[in-house]
Amino acid sequence: MTTLTARPAHTGQRPSPLLRGVVRTPYYVLTGGLAILFLFPLVWTTVASVSPRAGTAQSEGYGFANYITLANYQAGIWTYLYNSAFVSLLTVALTLLISGLGGYAFARFSFPGKDILFMVTLAILMVPYATLLIPLYVLLTRVGLQNSLVGVALVLTMFQLPFSIFMMRVSFEAVPKELDEAALVDGCSSFAVLWRVLLPAVKPGLITVGLFAFLAAWNDFMAPLILINDSNRMTLPLAIANLRVQVQGIVDYGATEAGVVILALPCCILFLLLQRHYVRGFMSGALKG
Repeated sequence: MTTLTARPAHTGQRPSPLLRGVVRTPYYVLTGGLAILFLFPLVWTTVASVSPRAGTAQSEGYGFANYITLANYQAGIWTYLYNSAFVSLLTVALTLLISGLGGYAFARFSFPGKDILFMVTLAILMVPYATLLIPLYVLLTRVGLQNSLVGVALVLTMFQLPFSIFMMRVSFEAVPKELDEAALVDGCSSFAVLWRVLLPAVKPGLITVGLFAFLAAWNDFMAPLILINDSNRMTLPLAIANLRVQVQGIVDYGATEAGVVILALPCCILFLLLQRHYVRGFMSGALKG
């Protein structure tokens, strides 16, 4: 007669709070140090923009004189904010439209030269940004879009498309093809499948692409510098750069710091609002089975 010996049950005790705290302390220290490292320049600039400094509009006491100087510079800050917003939003819209359709085509359709065309698209990333601006300047002059905000948006869209198409292809490939097949069986066209089924599924990828396009267009300095020669059509980064040096090469640090704060605010707000989707967009396809 065999005897069965009972195996000791697993207690399933969780680590004590003290042990968990000790294990997580290096993580908290590292992330806290990185947060301080990245936030310090922005905090320092914000404080400096309202602090007294000789040679600036805010020479005594704390106040917003530097912001008033920035607001009244040439055409006014609202004009430059409008120009930057117009270029950024148009860049985002064109980038989302083209990369969404392109990523869908590369992920779901087979056609001759598909892989070669995709590699050629990605190869644009290896071309230095500044080397293409002069040829693009000549091209835009011939089609009447030089010194135009639309022309600047088209140039910025072109440089965003390789990364954006890559992101959208990965996002679409992470969605099971069974969803497409089920929608096609129900009578949907390819465009209806894209609009009703796939776009909601790849929303994190779309938000990531849109956020990257907005940040690149909002902060870009080189393209407006080359393509814009009308002071009333300057974007905010270009206006701040012109405001920086006033008379006899003297740098107006106060107005420059105020401009940096104004430039950074929309980027910080958008990133904080969309960070959850931003992280999910980068993770799309990482666990693709």
